[in-house]
Amino acid sequence: MTTSLSGGCQCGAVRYRVTGTPETPHLCHCRMCQKASGNYFLPLAWAPGDMLTISRGAPSWFHSSDPIRRGFCSTCGTPLFYDPISEEGVAFTLGSLDDPAALPPAANDGEASRVPFFQALCDLPSDEIGQDDLSPVITATNHQHPDRDIENWQVKR
Repeated sequence: MTTSLSGGCQCGAVRYRVTGTPETPHLCHCRMCQKASGNYFLPLAWAPGDMLTISRGAPSWFHSSDPIRRGFCSTCGTPLFYDPISEEGVAFTLGSLDDPAALPPAANDGEASRVPFFQALCDLPSDEIGQDDLSPVITATNHQHPDRDIENWQVKR
């Protein structure tokens, strides 16, 4: 199945497009991915070769180890890419897709570092603590890039 997916960072300074069929959509639970995302796991998929192109801006890079660099937006901090520099291709974060539901994870990786309560996360009660007070202000002052390509987007800093 050939696809065309677009995505980018929260502020819109960095945008990308994936054309083709991404491989191995998964949740990585390794400690480096936890730290890189500030989360319990990092959803990723592999874009082989030149399947992924940057359509706006340029990511900044951090070498989390000698063979791996991680791409992120230097303006808003959004984690975007996992790049094994000796391989042809790059992994991208599934949460940075304009439609994250378009590519669901199909596997888990790095399970030795998986948090012990991972299986119970979906059973937690849902609560919007404090959101009722903040929602109108957040909505009225939203600086987040919309989930679609926009030609003349102005990044709000």
